Amino acid sequence: MRPDDEAPDVSRHILAVVLVPLFMSLLSVSIVNVVLPSIGETIGASTSALQWVLSGYTLAFGVLLVPGGRAGDVLGRGRLFVLGVVVFALASLAAGFAPNALVLNIARVFMGFGSGLLNPQTVGLIQQYFHGAARGRAFGVFGSVVGVSVAIGPVLGGLFIALAGAEWGWRLAFLVNVPIGVAAVVLAKAWFPPSAWRGSVPDEPRADGEQPRAEGESPAGERPRAGAEPRAEAGDETRANGELARASAVGQAPARPRVDLDPVGNLLLGLAILAVMVPFLEHAAGLWVYALLPVGIALVFAWVRWERRTVARGRTPMVDLALFRTRSFSAGTLLVSLYFMGVTSIWVVIAMFLQDGKGYSALAAGMIGLPAALCSIVAANVSGRLVTKVGRPLVVFGTAVCLLGLASSAFVVWLNAAHGVSVWWLLLTLCFVGIAQGSVISPNQTLSLAEVPVAYAGSAGGVLQTGQRIGTAIGIALITALFFFAVGHGGWDRGFMAAFAAIAVVVAAAGAVGAYDWVLGRREAARTAD
Repeated sequence: MRPDDEAPDVSRHILAVVLVPLFMSLLSVSIVNVVLPSIGETIGASTSALQWVLSGYTLAFGVLLVPGGRAGDVLGRGRLFVLGVVVFALASLAAGFAPNALVLNIARVFMGFGSGLLNPQTVGLIQQYFHGAARGRAFGVFGSVVGVSVAIGPVLGGLFIALAGAEWGWRLAFLVNVPIGVAAVVLAKAWFPPSAWRGSVPDEPRADGEQPRAEGESPAGERPRAGAEPRAEAGDETRANGELARASAVGQAPARPRVDLDPVGNLLLGLAILAVMVPFLEHAAGLWVYALLPVGIALVFAWVRWERRTVARGRTPMVDLALFRTRSFSAGTLLVSLYFMGVTSIWVVIAMFLQDGKGYSALAAGMIGLPAALCSIVAANVSGRLVTKVGRPLVVFGTAVCLLGLASSAFVVWLNAAHGVSVWWLLLTLCFVGIAQGSVISPNQTLSLAEVPVAYAGSAGGVLQTGQRIGTAIGIALITALFFFAVGHGGWDRGFMAAFAAIAVVVAAAGAVGAYDWVLGRREAARTAD
């Protein structure tokens, strides 16, 4: 059998290996919300220590996404994926047996580092080994995993507590990651093709600002079949033989491609992300913490200047800033940042409303998201098959469906307060949110990365995911603050409706970005046709 005939199996194996650890790393954000009370009860953790169980993971996760993606691009995505899984699994083991809050929080920080390393490799490997319609379907499955991990976390957390009790319930929420991590490493070693372990060293930056070609991409832009090994371009072998002959003539070994991880760029961007996220994750510390925001913005400008200087010196930047001149990538990054700023707060508000406001158990509150998770799975897979045909309108449709879900959910809560209608009707209305999750996340990922060279797939994916993490941190901080303010002035029902109204405004803004990108795309297509 020829290698190309095996390509679909290679692709499916890669997808199967990378998505399970991705699911666990994202689940580690949502599952902890439910088990925090049990952690505080059994190891005597203070309120501040419990906050850092959430914040430490989120900060470490967000800071490493872009550097981790860049390292995978340069050193090999398979290597960084395995490293991230190993760090995540070992840290999960330490968290599961943590004797006190200090050990638990240190372990959670290292879990975040592991997640930050492995997550961008998932995007990079899909970008590398899937093309055309196959890539859309792969990102459809990716979107299913993201949507389900958010909705299913509270259910699993509540289930662990119900089955194993307060002491071992929260520990199982971490220990379950260990055997999955071991399996992922073994399967990655067995199933990843040789090119997954090698870096994609891009061409040197050019003075005309042209982006480097993707790995395996011909000058005309033709890409290899999904799952196939990247093919050498015509003339590559001749150039390689010439370099070998010249090196032999002077008694030297052939020069290896220069590997540049841009440590200064990594440091500047990492500090910038940290300074922007900390005020929203630690807002309870007082108003002084918001002084870090202008510091973070200044560091972003410093990072941009450094990246431009890196290109001017003929070196490879951490992130090719020319990517942001690609409309689909810049619009997609802004859209998904706004979308996550709103939608991830839905499940936080639902959990607090049902548990603290209505007196339901953690398991019962978590169960209300199950139908939405199932809808997300179906919608993401359908959208993955349609995105290459429909394009950006599919994402706009998803934001509209989300607005319908938000409005109908707020209406159910109003009916409950005014006429005693059961809040369990939220099972139905939140299904619209699940459909929206599947219709927005994976299609936006596909469209945003469609014009990104494979050599920058990891760092570009890291930029997208960093936008998601920053949007999540800002959204949860602001929307929960509004929620509690409204609860204090009008009760739990008013708090719910105020929070959902704010979420709707943010989601509408994300939809407007998508619509604007769609209109510009139609105009460009019309000019090209003329």
